[in-house]
Amino acid sequence: MRVFHKLEEVKNIKKPVVTIGTFDGVHLGHQKIIKKIIEEAKKIDGESVLLTFYPHPRMVLYPKNHGLQLLQTQKEKLNSLKETGIDNVSIIPFSMEFSRIPAWNFVRDILVNSIGVQTLVIGYDHQFGKNREGNISYLHDVSESFNFKVIEISAEEVNDVNVSSTKIRNALFDGNIDIPKNYLGRPFLISGKVVKGDGIGAKIGFPTANINIKDDTKLIPQKGVYGVLTTHKNKECYGLMNIGVRPSIQTKQPEQRIEVYLLDFNGDIYGEWMEIKLLKRIRSENKFDSLEALKNQIVKDEITMRNFLGIDY
Repeated sequence: MRVFHKLEEVKNIKKPVVTIGTFDGVHLGHQKIIKKIIEEAKKIDGESVLLTFYPHPRMVLYPKNHGLQLLQTQKEKLNSLKETGIDNVSIIPFSMEFSRIPAWNFVRDILVNSIGVQTLVIGYDHQFGKNREGNISYLHDVSESFNFKVIEISAEEVNDVNVSSTKIRNALFDGNIDIPKNYLGRPFLISGKVVKGDGIGAKIGFPTANINIKDDTKLIPQKGVYGVLTTHKNKECYGLMNIGVRPSIQTKQPEQRIEVYLLDFNGDIYGEWMEIKLLKRIRSENKFDSLEALKNQIVKDEITMRNFLGIDY
C-alpha cells in the first residue's frame, strides 16, 4: 500500500478507482466499500485509491467543540487499511483554506488533475466543497465533462456503515467489547508508548506498563479491567489492562491512566510502542480499602484471565 501525505506526492497511479471518506475504524461496512473499489479497479486493470483527510475536518472547522472520539488514531487506521489490500491512500491535509474550495475546483484540481480518477465510488448522500455545494447529482453531471464514471453507494450500504460506527462507539462507552469485535471483524485496539509510572504496581508484585496515548480524540472504553493481548517488537503477550483513575491509590489530582500488567513477562519495555487488543472485560473499576485488598483482587483477575485463555496459573 502506498501512502501519499500531500497531493503533490501523488503519481503513477494506474486508472484510479477512488472512494472518499474518513473510514474511522475500518469496520466491516468500510471493508465492504473498499472491497468494491478493489474489484472495480481489477475490472479495468487499474488501482484502488482511498482519499481521506487529516486532521479530521471537524477538528479544523470546530476546534473548540468538535466532540470527536475516534475509534482509531491515524497510525492505527493506516495499519488497518493496509490489511484490506487497498493499493493507495491519499491523505489531504485539511485546513480552513481547503474547506473553502468550490466543488468544481475540488473535482478538477484534486480528483481529475491530481489523482487522475477513472471511476469514483461515492455515497448517495456525500457532500463536498465550499458550503457543501457538491453532491451525488453534481458528480453525475460533471463526470461527463471530465470523462470519469460515478458508482453510487446505496442508502442501505451507507446506513449500514453509519449504524456500525454508532453501535461500536456506544458499546465501548458501556464497556462492551464483543459488539465492537463483531462489527470490526477484529478486537478493538489501543496503542501507545510505554512510559514510566509511579511504581506502585511493582511494589505489590504486579508491575505495569503505563501507556501514553498522545491523540486525545482516541476513544477510550469504559473504565475497568480488561483481559488483553499485547504486541511489542512483534512479540505477543497476554495481560490485564486497567483503565481508570485508580481510586484505591491516594493522589492529589486523580487522572485517567491506562496500565497493563503482562502475564509471565519480565523485561524492560520503557519507550517501546505497544498495541493492545481487548479480548475480555473482567470487571468494573473499584475502590479497595487497602493495597493488600487491591493485590488480592488482581490475583483473582489474573486467575479469571488465565481460565479464559486456558493457561496455567
